[in-house]
Amino acid sequence: MLSVALRKRREGFSLDVAFDAPTPGVVALFGRSGCGKSTTVNLIAGLLEPDEGHARLDNLTLFDTRAGSRIPAERRRIGYVFQDARLFPHFSVAGNLRYGQKRARGIEQRIGFDQVVELLGLAPLLERRPHQLSGGERQRVALGRALLSQPRLLLLDEPLASLDVARRDEVLPYLEALRDQLSLPMIYVSHQFDEVLRLATHVVLLEAGRLVAQGSLEEVSLRPELRAIVGPDAVGAVVDGTVTNVDTTRGLAEIQIGRGTLHVGAREARIGAKVRVQFLARDIILATQPPDSISVRSSMEGVIEAIADDEADTKLVRVDIGGPVVLARVTSAAVDALHLQPGSRVWVLVKAVSMRGHTFTAPLEPGAR
Repeated sequence: MLSVALRKRREGFSLDVAFDAPTPGVVALFGRSGCGKSTTVNLIAGLLEPDEGHARLDNLTLFDTRAGSRIPAERRRIGYVFQDARLFPHFSVAGNLRYGQKRARGIEQRIGFDQVVELLGLAPLLERRPHQLSGGERQRVALGRALLSQPRLLLLDEPLASLDVARRDEVLPYLEALRDQLSLPMIYVSHQFDEVLRLATHVVLLEAGRLVAQGSLEEVSLRPELRAIVGPDAVGAVVDGTVTNVDTTRGLAEIQIGRGTLHVGAREARIGAKVRVQFLARDIILATQPPDSISVRSSMEGVIEAIADDEADTKLVRVDIGGPVVLARVTSAAVDALHLQPGSRVWVLVKAVSMRGHTFTAPLEPGAR
């Protein structure tokens, strides 16, 4: 368990955050720029001193102001990856990685050099200098150097913020591999919700220095506090499902979610794989009768849990589809015409094309490697 409670006052800003998250896994600190994400990880790392609070990782107390205990920053064994890679320009890639190893002298080597090179795809880069690398390659090297310091905890402070979309998409699969193959607690700072979708096992939502929501990604995706940050176009639910069939000819995978089946563009999906799917509320159609003779092939039977006000003349309808919950944006006129209300039986329809770009590998359960 990672337990954090922090208070810090700075000129013009006050931070008051407390959360508990299971370990191992990826805790995503998410919120607008200036909400306190970087301040939080700097306090955990020991780069800033809290006015009050504690940080505990499993059975280890990093600091506790009430008890007067504090492990110095250099002895906390925390790996930190910043927005800019901060590599040593006079070292090769191999030299930068070896520097991480040197920092871990006398510590059990749980993560080896060859393992990091393979995991992050660094073998072709080992003899290059940082100026010969792309932005994405530099961040992969920075990740490797941090891992070779044998950290108890890995902090990633918007590590993809300086990269363009192509380089960001290049690095994200490596971060997913770190999450799934290493039993290493991580805190990932971002203001890009797509990154949180890909990586998070637990989400901490911050606004103006305060925690406004926390929990699993599935739980937080339904919270109105998240919708206030990501905007109306990104409103939706995030659920995990299982691939049950793959049609390689058409490039479609069948994913079992709740009581229904989705047909998703995922040519390389593997039967039995766990995947994470984002349902945008704008892409959902509700029907009060079983669908018949229509082009939409993905449908799931469900029951309306609640109907809430959304934007002008629209409602957000929350539907239980057999455990997972999705959100649909429906006009107020349609709610009245279809007599939608809590307890109503409905069918959730999703166009396969609307799912493309929103299907990701789900995190492995602890111990499932």
